[in-house]
Amino acid sequence: MGPSLLSVLLDYWPIFLKGLVGTLKYAFIAVFFGSLLGTLIALLNLSKNKILSAVGMIYVNVLRGTPLLVQMYIAYFFIPIAVPALNSVPKEVYVLLALILNSSAYVSEIIRGGINSVDRGQTEAARSLGMSAKNCMLKIVMPQAVKNILPALANEYIAMIKETSLAGTFMLYELMYTKTILANKFLVWQPLFIIAGIYLLCTLVLSALVQYMEKRLSVSD
Repeated sequence: MGPSLLSVLLDYWPIFLKGLVGTLKYAFIAVFFGSLLGTLIALLNLSKNKILSAVGMIYVNVLRGTPLLVQMYIAYFFIPIAVPALNSVPKEVYVLLALILNSSAYVSEIIRGGINSVDRGQTEAARSLGMSAKNCMLKIVMPQAVKNILPALANEYIAMIKETSLAGTFMLYELMYTKTILANKFLVWQPLFIIAGIYLLCTLVLSALVQYMEKRLSVSD
């Protein structure tokens, strides 16, 4: 059976802590830049231009319809081959790129749903008063849409924390990668249970914070 879970945690907690920091960091980077790109994709989807709308729709369907691990492998192996000039770029960047692109597809749907949740009558009233489409979006639609977007965006961050476990496949130092490190010390099952417990604790805490945020936003309504 080997050493107990508690003894492994006490002996190697710096390794698990470093892995947790890596997981939270990669998830934040993916969701932050994914949100920026996702906003652009959402606007493409909402565009009245059929070509732009089709581009946005294809982008979302492809990235949401294919496994993240496959996207990581494509980014990790194909991009350096297709663009040799990028061979000097750290491999970590390619894995992060896959996470960002994947997140952007989901975030774009969150933003699109948030914008569509705003009553169209308000937009039509603002346009009838002579307000430009840009000002209408920035001053009327987005402030209301944000209340629906923020909780969903926080949930995307929670989901991305679990998705980053795939990054350990490419030797990125995140929580799941600690299993590989400790396997060299002949620890097989103990790290898995500890890692699962840390993931569970993180998601429970963050989910509670999201619920609190949703209540606060609903009160402000």
